[in-house]
Amino acid sequence: MAMATVLSRAQYGMEAPLVRVEVGLDSGLPRVTIVGLAEAVVKESRDRVRAAITNSKLIMPDGRVTVNLSPADLPKEGGRFDLPIALGILLASEQLPADSLRNCEFYGELSLSGEVQAMQGVLLAAVAAARTGHSIFVPPANAGEAALVSGCRVAVVSNLRQVVGHFSGTTPLQFAIGAPPEIAPSGDADLSDVRGQEFAKRALEVAAAGSHSLLMIGPPGSGKSMLAQRLPGLLPVMSEAEALEVAAVRSVAGVTINMSQWRTRPFRTPHHTASAVALAGGGSQPRPGEISLAHHGVLFLDELPEYDRRVLEVLREPLESGVITISRAARQAEFPAAFQFIAAMNPCPCGYLGDVRGKCHCTSDQVRRYRSRISGPLLDRLDLHIEVPRVPTEVLRATDGDVESSATVARRVAHVRQMQLTRQGCTNARLKNREIDRLCRPTAHARRLLDRASAKLGFSARAYHRVLKVARTIADLAGVAQIDTAQVSEAMALRKLDRSEPPAA
Repeated sequence: MAMATVLSRAQYGMEAPLVRVEVGLDSGLPRVTIVGLAEAVVKESRDRVRAAITNSKLIMPDGRVTVNLSPADLPKEGGRFDLPIALGILLASEQLPADSLRNCEFYGELSLSGEVQAMQGVLLAAVAAARTGHSIFVPPANAGEAALVSGCRVAVVSNLRQVVGHFSGTTPLQFAIGAPPEIAPSGDADLSDVRGQEFAKRALEVAAAGSHSLLMIGPPGSGKSMLAQRLPGLLPVMSEAEALEVAAVRSVAGVTINMSQWRTRPFRTPHHTASAVALAGGGSQPRPGEISLAHHGVLFLDELPEYDRRVLEVLREPLESGVITISRAARQAEFPAAFQFIAAMNPCPCGYLGDVRGKCHCTSDQVRRYRSRISGPLLDRLDLHIEVPRVPTEVLRATDGDVESSATVARRVAHVRQMQLTRQGCTNARLKNREIDRLCRPTAHARRLLDRASAKLGFSARAYHRVLKVARTIADLAGVAQIDTAQVSEAMALRKLDRSEPPAA
């Protein structure tokens, strides 16, 4: 039996395990058999590969062809193995020089004419290939994302004949060395566009500085969505490693990677009709959802009570851990979900409770039922919840005054974020309990204030710790080493749903 081996990679979750495509030729009736836990789409490649080889003016060997996708216990899906299977057949039948495909990996679905078509998850494969020093051959549609990986040797192949010509030495392909693109300019959404709402702007700065979650409550048209859209402009530019993680999630999800927004933090706003699978991810072969597409960025849910309660509950664990695990009968897939959660809601069903115009006619029972759509455990996990009242008309008309831009606030946020990373290796919102005891220790006066508030308002242990973490961020913004009563008071004032008024110091 003549044999050949070609390298490729599967994709499961955020992993790209190496797959050895082993091809064996033997005598017997013409037949192609594919083994190795291949799904139906992969098994169908035998017909695509046969037609592609024939239509590319190459020779499909007679006899029995056995293709083994190793390791055998790893699920294989999609058309990504078409190209390596075809090359394995050509190598085993001596239509390519022996050992010519060593240290190379191949990806792409073949059309019947031999054209190499796009596939999902190339970026993960390129990252893994670069670590092992392998060169990769990818379809033209995937060349851009593969070139994002620094040091990866990428060759673009449009059809099967090009690959054969390259390894036969007749028409060598050119390799490009991957390198990330330049940083894209920031968007047009600027904090200076927001008139009034100084308290909300302060809350937005605190949220950005410590990576805290934020819930805004106010009537329609008060600027909640406008404020949320400006949060990405306050956050530091992503590092190359973070940008690569974000691009990898988009690649796995089959979402187009926009090179003009490289290192721009994601801002995801799923509609309130989104399902739990759309939000968290899932499927028979798990794919990332909206919370993973918002990794290292912002997830904004507008009109929070309008979402199905069971959908919202999937946010609870990712808000704590920064990852989401999708479990299936045989395997588990873990996707990153370190997003910053921002939400907005009206104060009542009609939206005008407490509004200066006095339009609200909702009963207390209607208001209670409306707010009960959001569970207590989820609200408990939100660091900040603030009121965003209607802006007076005279403030909207004002064009003068010293209004800070996003760039000005972003510089303060970047300084505080860097301080936190140097001190503890993460933002304040990600502090664990032991780190809270060490880094968020208030003064004696501040501790008594917090203890009285906790006893009066019935803080849970989680809420108690979240007040301390927010106070730590406020102290960092003020440039003070220890948390005092001013920081604790402001942190409690930024949690509207826990209190009516903070107690006196």
